[in-house]
Amino acid sequence: MDWSFIVKYLPAYTEAAGLTLRLAAEGIALSLIAGALFSVVLYLKIPVISKILNAYIGLARNTPLLVQLFLLYFGLPKIGVRLSGETCAIIGMAFLGGAYMAESLRSGLEAVERIQYESALSLGLSGAQTIRYVMFPQGLAIAIPGVTANIIFLIKETSVFSAVALADLMFVAKDLIGLYYSTGEALIMLVAWYIIILLPVSLLASYAERRIRRSGYGNI
Repeated sequence: MDWSFIVKYLPAYTEAAGLTLRLAAEGIALSLIAGALFSVVLYLKIPVISKILNAYIGLARNTPLLVQLFLLYFGLPKIGVRLSGETCAIIGMAFLGGAYMAESLRSGLEAVERIQYESALSLGLSGAQTIRYVMFPQGLAIAIPGVTANIIFLIKETSVFSAVALADLMFVAKDLIGLYYSTGEALIMLVAWYIIILLPVSLLASYAERRIRRSGYGNI
């Protein structure tokens, strides 16, 4: 093991990890917003829009993120639309993540007894108020395990960002292997950084799930 190599190129990995985390955070935030909105539409079974969303979810979940990035980065310029690598990465992650989040949150909403929706309406709450204050908090609590699993999945999917010329962790590892053939050292640093990023997320997700179980929200 060449420790001097690891020390020398640790700053490059640190910078790449910062880029990876920033893009992941932005993409996941957008996917959560989109997923929340889409899940409500699917739960309410709004005509036409629900069918469009189901088609989108099927498309997003059955095509790899790498293919989606290629279409954004290499395909759109063919019709005169040019996006930066970072923009493509964020859009691609939001497109893929929004579909997964929508399904997880929709399942959570549907697990809440329908009588609660009807009772809230009978008490004078509007449909929007019922979703916001009664159904969605309970549905989110039930969906937390699926949502956190999706977040971890999306963070791991950042490993394909190097395909659109982004200097993420995978890009740095492949670059160093190609230049210096220090495969072991480069891969060890790559794995170490993904563990550093993902382990706290996994621990936080487990903590959130335990808290929800103790609170009783997950057993509605």
